Amino acid sequence: MLAMPFAIMLVGINIAKPVLTIVGLLLSFYVVIISYKDILWDHYFRIAVFVVLGLPVGMWLFNKLPESTLKKILGAFMIVVSIRGLFITYKGSKHVKSINSSILNIFLFLGGCIHGAFSSGGPFVILYASEKLPNKINFRATLSMIWLTLNSIIVLQSTLSHRINPDVLKLSFYTLPFLAVGAVLGNLAHHKIKDGAFTKIVYVVLFISALFMFK
Repeated sequence: MLAMPFAIMLVGINIAKPVLTIVGLLLSFYVVIISYKDILWDHYFRIAVFVVLGLPVGMWLFNKLPESTLKKILGAFMIVVSIRGLFITYKGSKHVKSINSSILNIFLFLGGCIHGAFSSGGPFVILYASEKLPNKINFRATLSMIWLTLNSIIVLQSTLSHRINPDVLKLSFYTLPFLAVGAVLGNLAHHKIKDGAFTKIVYVVLFISALFMFK
């Protein structure tokens, strides 16, 4: 979520999306390997059903809507989700009504749409995860399995549609050393950060990233 706005500014969405999809696939695979036992499979399957339904819709939108429109739509939703999340973390959940399960399912579907368009459907999935997966260990492991599943589908679709070209593969290769260092440091930080601080960091990063969607 943090990388996408900056990557779009640097290389454009047509390169940024497949590169970050590949990078996200590799990172998710790493996290799943080291945290496989922490995946909550019942939540994984519920999330997967709804986001997979939204995935082809997002892929279609990516091909039909202008890049600027897609960026603003995603940025607006990211801001709403992050502000709500920060309000809850600072004021307490008792000040905010819990989201109905049916509405959460709609958000998961929308997350699939956004992921299909941007490979960055996190804002909507975080709404579900923050309600149902308060433990940071289960949060990371379960969502990493989701990203592994979704990004595998998108990489396959992008390969078949020839969106993964030599330029994408070259740039993806250049990111590998930075991905490896970031993954190791991130894993160390994961075990040091408390659950409350982790949640705040997630929403602050989400808000900052959203602002760059309007550049």
